[in-house]
Amino acid sequence: MPSDYPTLLATLRRFAEESQTRALTIGEAIDSIDEAAYAFISVILALPFLQPVPLGPLTVVGGLTFAALGWQLLRGNDSPVLPQRLREVAMGETVWRILTKVCLNILGFCRRFTKPRLTHLVTGRKGQKVGGFILLTAGLLMAIPFGVLPFNNTLPALAILFWGFGELEDDGVMVFVSFFWLVVTVIYFAAFFFTLWYLGNGTVEFLRHPLSATLR
Repeated sequence: MPSDYPTLLATLRRFAEESQTRALTIGEAIDSIDEAAYAFISVILALPFLQPVPLGPLTVVGGLTFAALGWQLLRGNDSPVLPQRLREVAMGETVWRILTKVCLNILGFCRRFTKPRLTHLVTGRKGQKVGGFILLTAGLLMAIPFGVLPFNNTLPALAILFWGFGELEDDGVMVFVSFFWLVVTVIYFAAFFFTLWYLGNGTVEFLRHPLSATLR
């Protein structure tokens, strides 16, 4: 809903302020939200994964969490459930401040052109199915254990973030932006796998020729 925007902004600013005195866990941040909307919670959960650096096992846990949220939404569940391990992740003032600033900048940018349109993509049972598919797909992509690959958590998180903005503003156009980031993620990951395969084949060929010459 459009009225959720001021609530989200106030919540993000409160997170940054509270984290100045102590490390704030994701569970505490979620529990402080007055409503349990999937979009609202997904936007908050996506913040830690906007970092371009890989987060190791946390990325896998986060990805599976988003996938689980997507599955719950596809099934039509009203209240999302989060795993305890993710709820216990604590982040200090610097991290919350940076992530909050990034999210607020994106929110401010989107607010310039978001408005209620194509609402059938973000409301009702169809909206639940579309949102569930986006969360499930983005979560599974994020959960792929890439190790040191940069942006492996950022690109799926952007897809989730823009879907959440669309839900909050009843803007179905944001669904297409979300799908764009999903496509970018798939292309990026496919290029990485192709590069690994190509370099692997090249290495095998390079080693094979000297070995063949030695055996002769």
